[in-house]
Amino acid sequence: MYLLEEKIWFWLLLAIPAVILLYMGVLIWQRSAQKKFASANLLKKLSPDRSYFKPGLKVLMVCIAIAFLVVGLVNPKMGTKLETVKREGVDVVFAIDVSKSMLAEDIAPNRIEKSKQLVTQIINSLGSDRIGIIAYAGSAYPQLPITTDYSSAKLFLSQMNTDMLSSQGTAIGEAIELAKTYYNDEEQTNRVLFIISDGEDHVGEASSLAEQANKEGIRIFTIGVGKTEGGPIPLKRNGIVQSYKKDQNGETVITRLDEATLKAIAEQANGEYIDGNSTATVVETVQNLLNGMDKKEFEAKQFADFKDQFQWFLGAGLLFLFLDIFLLDRKTNWLKKLNLFNDN
Repeated sequence: MYLLEEKIWFWLLLAIPAVILLYMGVLIWQRSAQKKFASANLLKKLSPDRSYFKPGLKVLMVCIAIAFLVVGLVNPKMGTKLETVKREGVDVVFAIDVSKSMLAEDIAPNRIEKSKQLVTQIINSLGSDRIGIIAYAGSAYPQLPITTDYSSAKLFLSQMNTDMLSSQGTAIGEAIELAKTYYNDEEQTNRVLFIISDGEDHVGEASSLAEQANKEGIRIFTIGVGKTEGGPIPLKRNGIVQSYKKDQNGETVITRLDEATLKAIAEQANGEYIDGNSTATVVETVQNLLNGMDKKEFEAKQFADFKDQFQWFLGAGLLFLFLDIFLLDRKTNWLKKLNLFNDN
């Protein structure tokens, strides 16, 4: 396990292509000036010990040195010890709607991005709970299994979009069925499923499945994203709206937040419906809900005793700079005597 402490220093790697371009420019200028002074054969006789290979090698040394020095400034840290720690928390699964209706912009910037913002802020507010992520549209897909690695969760979350599942629709029921497989601890007293959606359930069996899930100890809370007056579904190319989705009759489709469906699902599963328009309100509500639940103790493994590794990279960078200083532009005499290429 490793950590990169100061990632901003990676911008200095742009110095490498700058050095290469500068070297190529100088090389072109030198050759142009030399042609005006004398022919290639005459120049070879005037400077027989001049190496055409070493200037490029020196530039390579400088580029490698820059790379090592930049990594040293970033200060990579290595986890040297894996510890098993005891934590208390609740198993929380987020089922996120990624159907095309989530592209509607009735809530800024759009429903899918708002959903990702809500889940990200909820994760930031968690303490030691385990989390999992499900993506669903016409079918449900396991995005991230139950874990305590919040960084990975946010990484997977950022990559979610409405193109990740080819089958369209809003199969909330299938997401509930998939969520049941996430709770692998039979002793866990509190199992929580948050469904983040606009509520357009085209399958229509979500309420009955929610009641069944509740009998298995799963509480379902729904978070509605969007507005009841709804909005069209934009079809974009390169970020620019080209048109809006239309139905079979050529009429623009208006997708609306179906609060009734989401409330019915939450009611059947001993949960509650949460309005997703205000991020702060959602986070506070979720915090209060989870804090009021019994916590289950579980074991988790994590790296400890992270140690700085920058000194190795700084040392390597200085070594290459040192080699560059003592690497001359002329041919090496002992290498020349070997006559590897049978030069007369």
